[in-house]
Order: sequence, then structure tokens, then C-alpha cells
Amino acid sequence: MMSSINRGSGTEASHPDARPSSPAPLNMNHYTNKKSAAESMLDVALLMANASQLKAVLDQGPDFSFYTPIVTLISISLCLQVTVGVLLIFIVRWDLNDEQKHWRLDILEDLATCLVFIIVVVNVFITAFGVNKPN
Repeated sequence: MMSSINRGSGTEASHPDARPSSPAPLNMNHYTNKKSAAESMLDVALLMANASQLKAVLDQGPDFSFYTPIVTLISISLCLQVTVGVLLIFIVRWDLNDEQKHWRLDILEDLATCLVFIIVVVNVFITAFGVNKPN
């Protein structure tokens, strides 16, 4: 009966406080790549939404009351989103283990974060002005 409980190889099964072996250390490059990929997917979703809004405004034509401000804001948002996408590509391509590049990566990450904040603010204004699809 005791042999069926004690199937482990050594200390794990025989010592009640023994912990299982720790997982492999965190690979920061792998983690950052996954994080950047998730951010890129969100960026693509917003890019598609802005493109759809731009199409709706252009379909309504210049008679739409906020035509020029909305087209300008959507264009700014689209340009900033493309810029953030390019920044994310550079961030993913650089090796985090190279300490000489940490200051560049910090600057790029801070720049990307600031641009994402600006994109959010611009999109709040786009939503406030309202984009209605034509009837």
C-alpha cells in the first residue's frame, strides 16, 4: 500500500513540504513579443474601425455638419496608428537581453505609449462628433 502512494522519484513524494521543480525562467523576449503582438491586434482592430468611420463620413459627403473636423481627426488617428505599428515592429525585433539597447527600447516604448494615449484622445473626439452611416 505504501509503495503505491510513494511513486515519485525521491524527495517530492517523501517530504510533505517539498515543492515541485520551478518552471523555466521567464524569457523576456518571448514575453515582450507576445505583448507587442496583442497590442498590434488591438491596433489593427482600431485601424479597421477608423477606416470604416472614414468611409461613412466620406459617403455622407461635405454636407455632413462636422465633415472637415471628423475627416481630419480620423486621418490623424490612422497616421498615428500606422506609426505605433511600425514602432512595435522595431520593439519586437530588438533583443531585450542586450543591455546596450535598453535605453533605446525604453524610449521607443515610452513613445509608443504616448502615441497610443493621443490616439485614444483623438478617438474620443471622433466619437463625440459622431459618425453616422448614411441611410
